[in-house]
Amino acid sequence: MLFPETISKILNVKYPIIQAPMFGVSTPEMTAAAAKAGCLGSLALADLSAEKSIELIQKTKKLTNQPFAANIFVHHIPEMTDELKQQYFKTKKYLENLAQENSIEVHLPDLEALKINSYHKQIDAIIDENCKILSFTFGNLDQKSIQKLKENETILIGTCTSVEEALELEKSGIDIICVQGIEAGGHRGSFVSENIPQIGGFSLLSQVYDSVKVPLIYAGGIYNGKTLKAAKELDAQGFQIGSLLLASRESSLQEFEKERLTNVTEKDIVLTKSFSGRYARGIKNKFIETIENSEYILPYPYQNKLTGEMRRIARNVKNSEFVNLWLGQSVNQFSENSTEEILKKLINDCN
Repeated sequence: MLFPETISKILNVKYPIIQAPMFGVSTPEMTAAAAKAGCLGSLALADLSAEKSIELIQKTKKLTNQPFAANIFVHHIPEMTDELKQQYFKTKKYLENLAQENSIEVHLPDLEALKINSYHKQIDAIIDENCKILSFTFGNLDQKSIQKLKENETILIGTCTSVEEALELEKSGIDIICVQGIEAGGHRGSFVSENIPQIGGFSLLSQVYDSVKVPLIYAGGIYNGKTLKAAKELDAQGFQIGSLLLASRESSLQEFEKERLTNVTEKDIVLTKSFSGRYARGIKNKFIETIENSEYILPYPYQNKLTGEMRRIARNVKNSEFVNLWLGQSVNQFSENSTEEILKKLINDCN
């Protein structure tokens, strides 16, 4: 098929296919491998410190001389009230006991030990490192940051999960919008409200296309040539690929996590706030079943920071019941080939 050229030209890549920035799964090696396939690699920087962001950007630059997107979280940080402090202590104690009951010895961080970063220092680091493409999720950049990035001639890609969010991004001057359907794996990019209507991706894509004039990338459920062509028919000009790459050679998932992907069924995939305090789609396990709909979920990013150490130790002992394994609704035969090979096969399947 003929791929749309609008986004390819803006991003200076051969194909308008974007490797999703899956924090905790994607790596600089995955970013570089996507670039080798003629696609846009994404470097997931999440809410890391400016120093760590610079380190990963420089590592990626050593692996590829092609364009790639830096991706950051631009979430709102809730005020730490007395009530939230009490909830934190209660949740910490409960989770430590739950972990211990399941043979995971862990001391979760005290509130004072949490490192909560805003994105503003990352913006300066991205400009200093001369990254010319920035994608972001969980919110919208403030106008001062947008102006600073525009002055640096940085292309901005925002994420929406509703028409309302798409309109807000367009009004702010964001260059490209990534439309994330409800079937997409990982965290929802919602920011106008936590109660965003759970709209199927293709329905949302059509509605956003009718509502804004900026080019659109579609994310959610693309796993072969047919699903990509379907997104193109609905006027997507770019295509973001995430879950398809989970088991790839460059993925940071461990073997026991990749093995879990091989026997997953549609009934295993759920939306949950249990690990991070934000809705994310992934594989159901004991931790999710225990915590979801309980009183032991803090707002993001506090829940995410609190459970991080537990997840780290659970991975070390290969306990799949206490790690987050994000996955979209399109279950498929997850290839362990390189990201480059997987993306080239996807491109060939479109012909």
